[in-house]
Amino acid sequence: MADPEPTSDRLLFLPLSAADAEEMVHVLSAETLYTFTGGTPPTLDELRARYTRQAAGRSPDGTQEWRNWILRTKPAAQAIGYVQATIMDEGRRAEVAWVIGTPWQGQGYASEAAKALLTWLRTAGVTTVQAHIHPAHTASATVARNAGLLPTTQFNDGEQLWQHSFTQPPEPSPH
Repeated sequence: MADPEPTSDRLLFLPLSAADAEEMVHVLSAETLYTFTGGTPPTLDELRARYTRQAAGRSPDGTQEWRNWILRTKPAAQAIGYVQATIMDEGRRAEVAWVIGTPWQGQGYASEAAKALLTWLRTAGVTTVQAHIHPAHTASATVARNAGLLPTTQFNDGEQLWQHSFTQPPEPSPH
């Protein structure tokens, strides 16, 4: 059984809620965060509505489980970004993403969060983890590689599919 939340040395993984929008709107406010993904920084109302939908934990048709965590530094609990996993195919496959606000980039937080997320997913029984990354987004590719994902030859909407398959069963949790 997976721990309730992913864990890492420097980060708290707290389940996303609509109440996080007020703080996260500032974390996600830099235009440069959207260079490779498209879009623009969300307004407070847009982010609050998005978080309300995501906090439901499931897609409307029930085929996807949505796990979203706000990343906060230890011990100050300052929000610096988020990770998310969309779990599908009866819990066997997950698509993951990570975003770290620009003031905290380049400090290894994204790699730390992605590794912890993959560990958590493996313990939860997921066997295949995927991420879609723009080929020019070298920072995100580095995070994916650090977490154990490898690029495939598949592209979708201009993004390359990165993937990791767990071939060994998870080790028993010490908890």
